[in-house]
Formats: sequence, C-alpha cells, structure tokens
Amino acid sequence: MAEKYKVIKRFREVKHDGHIYKVNDYYPVEGKRATKARIAQLLTTNNKENEVFIVEVGDEVANDQ
Repeated sequence: MAEKYKVIKRFREVKHDGHIYKVNDYYPVEGKRATKARIAQLLTTNNKENEVFIVEVGDEVANDQ
C-alpha cells in the first residue's frame, strides 16, 4: 500500500499542476505521484517556506479514505 500523508498547512503544489492542498486533505491527490525528495521537503522545514506542510498517517487512517 502506498504511504499516505495528511496536509496540516495549506499549500499550492507546483508539481501537481498548481493543485491547492487544504488542511486535512490527503497528499498526494488521487492520480498524482510524489517523489521521496518532495515528500521529505514537505515533511520538514527543508523547503522554500521553511514550514512543515504534511504529516504521515497510519494505515488505519489511510484505509478510512
């Protein structure tokens, strides 16, 4: 099963045609993929905004989707 992440801060994903992710959305949106490097940027402050945007969610939460 693919790892799932939940958005904790709203952002526009330039890598997904400008898709806007809102708080509590799952990342990546259905039909899109994210690289490990991009996920690492969003999980940490190692990005242009110096903000954490997503957190990893457990399988039990991801299965409820």
